[in-house]
Amino acid sequence: MNRSFIAKNTFIAGIVLLSLFVSCQLSIKPEMLYGKWKYVKIENNSVANTTNVTPEQLDAESPYITFTKDSLLIWWGGKLLSHGSYKIDGDKIQFKEILEGGKIREFPFIVSQLDDKNLVFSTQGDDGAKVTALKEQ
Repeated sequence: MNRSFIAKNTFIAGIVLLSLFVSCQLSIKPEMLYGKWKYVKIENNSVANTTNVTPEQLDAESPYITFTKDSLLIWWGGKLLSHGSYKIDGDKIQFKEILEGGKIREFPFIVSQLDDKNLVFSTQGDDGAKVTALKEQ
């Protein structure tokens, strides 16, 4: 075999592998998020806080997150816990939370799974958690 043939095939194989890797990355389309997502599992990511929310707590508090074209709302115990706007950045939902007094806090929700029924995302930091939610129809 000549070197040109081997180099050409190695180059093509590299392009194919790179394409497969790029296509496996999660790309969120905003319309996939629209609607109400009921939390079914919350796991704490913090080393300092290893206590997870129990299924009984989830049943009692009925937390959920809703997405519209322009807003993100988080509900807990029948009350609005958090609200603001968001934008999509690859596999992240960049949340711009509106706090009391009009202050703004920005942080990402890192999405590891999203389809027409399931949403799994994580937050980072001291109070970081992994949330699994099911879309309500």
